[in-house]
Amino acid sequence: MPPTTDSGPAAVPAPTHRLLPSPAGRIHLVEQGSGPLVLLLHGFPETWYAWRHQLPVLAAAGYRAVAIDVRGYGRSSKPEAVEAYRMLDLVEDAVAVVEGLGERSAVVVGHDWGATIAAMSTLTRPDVFRAVGLLGVPYTPPGGPRPSEVFALMGGAVEGEEPGTAEGPGAERRHLPQEFYVSYFQRPGRAEAEMEPDVRGWLAGFYAALSAGTMPAPGAPDPHFVGAGGTLRERFPVGVLPSWLTERDLDVFAGEFERTGMTGALNRYRNMDRDWADLAGHAGAPITRPSLFIGGERDASLAWLTDAVKAYPETLPGLLGSHILDGCGHFVQQERPQETNRILLDWLACLPA
Repeated sequence: MPPTTDSGPAAVPAPTHRLLPSPAGRIHLVEQGSGPLVLLLHGFPETWYAWRHQLPVLAAAGYRAVAIDVRGYGRSSKPEAVEAYRMLDLVEDAVAVVEGLGERSAVVVGHDWGATIAAMSTLTRPDVFRAVGLLGVPYTPPGGPRPSEVFALMGGAVEGEEPGTAEGPGAERRHLPQEFYVSYFQRPGRAEAEMEPDVRGWLAGFYAALSAGTMPAPGAPDPHFVGAGGTLRERFPVGVLPSWLTERDLDVFAGEFERTGMTGALNRYRNMDRDWADLAGHAGAPITRPSLFIGGERDASLAWLTDAVKAYPETLPGLLGSHILDGCGHFVQQERPQETNRILLDWLACLPA
C-alpha cells in the first residue's frame, strides 16, 4: 500500500539524480522514495531509464528505489581498458552504491545483463544483498565450459579462429553460415562500426527485434545471429517501434549512446572468459538468499536457458516466485510494467525485514 497521511495518499517525491564515487570513478543514479533500498540494474543496450515505470511505483509503496547507469553507460564512468568491465568490478560498483547511499544492505533487481550482475552480487556479497530479483535472464551458477567456446558453437562462428574472437592468428578462413551475436561482439571496434553510424536506427531495430509484437516471424532469419559477411541490423525489423517504446523514449536511450558511444556497453561481453576464471571458486554454487524470477514467454533467453529454470530448486533454493509472462518478449519491465510492478511489490512484501 502507498504511504498515507491524514489528508490522503502521500505525494511521491520527484526523482533525484546523483553521482556517487565508485571503483570505476563515479556511478550515476536516479533515486526516488524512502524506505528499504531496492537497487535496480539495467541491461544491454539500456540505461537507468529502463526502470522509469518502476521507480515511482516502488517509491509510492514505501521503498527507496535507485536505478543506476551501469559502468560504461550513461553518466557513469567508462574506463578505457576492456578488462575493467569484468563481473567482479561491477559487483564492487553495486556495493559502492549501497555504501555511498549510507545503507548497509539492499534488495537488488536486474534485467538482462543487470540480472546476471544482480545474481553475482548476491552470490559473492550476501552480506550486502539480502534478496535478488532476476528479470529476463535465468540464474546459471558459475562454472561449466569456457563461455567463448560455447558461443562459438552456437550457429557456427568462423571456423579455425581463436574462440570468441573474429580474428585469430594463423586462422584458416572457412566461414560457416552464421555467428552468434556474443561472438560477433568480441573484437573491439567490430560491432561499434555497425552501430555507431546510426545509433538511433540501430537501437530502434534491436528493441523491435526482441519485443513481442515486432520481433521477426517464426522462420525468419534470427536477429541474434550474423550471416557470413553480414550485420545484425540487416535482420532487424525496419520502420516499426514496439508498443512499449515511444519516440521520446527512443530519444532518451539514443541520446545517451550517441554521446558515449557503444564501447563501454559492449565491453561487458568481452569479459565473459575472465568472469569464468574469476568466479571459478563459486562453480555450481546456489544463491540462497530470497529470490524472484520474471521472464517473457517469447524471450529467446528463456528458450536457451530452459534447463536453468528447471534447476531452480537446486540453484535458487530461496526462490519465492517464478513468473513467465505470456506473449511477452525480452524487455519485461518495459513491455509489461503493470504486471511486473505487481509481481515485484508482492515479492518485496514477503521478504524478511
